[in-house]
This record gives sequence, C-alpha cells and structure tokens, in this order.
Amino acid sequence: ACAPPYNNMAAPGAAGAAALVQYVVLRGDLARSWPLGAVVAQACHAVLAAAHAHGGHPDTGAYLELGGAMRTVVLEAPDEAALTVLAETLKQHSIDYEVWTEQPENVPTCLALRPYPKDQVHQHLKKFKLLK
Repeated sequence: ACAPPYNNMAAPGAAGAAALVQYVVLRGDLARSWPLGAVVAQACHAVLAAAHAHGGHPDTGAYLELGGAMRTVVLEAPDEAALTVLAETLKQHSIDYEVWTEQPENVPTCLALRPYPKDQVHQHLKKFKLLK
C-alpha cells in the first residue's frame, strides 16, 4: 500500500488550521444529468478558482499546508436559482467565494468558498445537503 505523497505535509503548528474547511456547493440537477467526470471537473474548477482568487488569505495558505488533512465538504444546491441565491447571501455577508460558470454555455455550475473556520460560514450553508 502506498501512502499519499502529501501524508506529512502539514506544517509544524498547523493543528490549529485543522478547524478550517472548504465548502463546495454543486448543482444537484446537473449532478444527476451530466456525466460524472464533467460534474467532478466543475467542482475542481471552482475550488481552484477560489484558491487562486483568495490565495493570499492566511486561511487559504494554512489550509493548503494541511496536505492530506484538508477537509472539504461538498454540498448540493437543487438548481441554478438556489446557487444564485446562495452567492448573493455570501456576498451580503462578505464571505469570499467563487462561482464556476461553464463556457461557452455560460452555465453557473458550482460555487466554492475559500477555506474558512467552520463556525464563520456554516450558518449560511446548513440548509444544503451533502451531495450524493
């Protein structure tokens, strides 16, 4: 059995960063109608966009240093309207996020927050179920 190459990447003293979580909210309607690989790609794009846009934030750096201990929660928004409402709510509360819009179709597919302490953002996401 091979250990993941990032098994021991957590920086010394990064235990406090273990409370960080990155939330990803994917459209459930697409998850059930698009090929699995295409859906996974949307989540990957959104996460990378959030990491790139907010890479200078200390929580993003601390989260990435966790390596194999990173915690990501993938939730499901029922449709585009619910994803749009969530984006507006996050914007109103000054929460950093990125929406991935698939081109050339111009279809918003997924939203990813930058890594946050769970208690700072969970209340805005608790109505969404885990993606299944």
